[in-house]
Amino acid sequence: MILFANFYILLTIIIAIFQVALAMGAPLGEFTMGGKFTGKLPIKMRVAALAQIVILLIFVFIVAAKAGIAFEQYYSFGRIGIWFVVAFFVFGTIVNISSPSRKEKLTMGPANIIALISTLVVALS
Repeated sequence: MILFANFYILLTIIIAIFQVALAMGAPLGEFTMGGKFTGKLPIKMRVAALAQIVILLIFVFIVAAKAGIAFEQYYSFGRIGIWFVVAFFVFGTIVNISSPSRKEKLTMGPANIIALISTLVVALS
C-alpha cells in the first residue's frame, strides 16, 4: 500500500506542476478540458487550474493520512476521504478516456487510470 500511495503522490506532483503551467499561460490547452482551448487557457480556466491544484493537494493529504505515511492523527478522516478520492478518479478516468482531444486522451487518460488504481489499493488496504 505504501508503494501505491507514494506513486500516487509522485504522479500528483507531476500533474500539479502541469496545472501550474496551465495557470501561468503555457500553451497546453489541448491537453485539458476536452481540448476545447488550443494554446493558452482563458483567464477563468487558468483560475480553475489553480483550484485543481488545491484539490490535488487535499487528495495528497487524504492518501498520505490513510496510508499512514503522514498526518497519522487524521487517519480516521483519511479512511472516509479516500473513497471521495477514488470516486473522483473513477469520474476523471471516464471523462478523460472519452475526451474528444486525442492529446488529453493519451496523457490524462492513463494518468487518471494510474491514480485510480493507486488510490483504490490504498482505500482497500
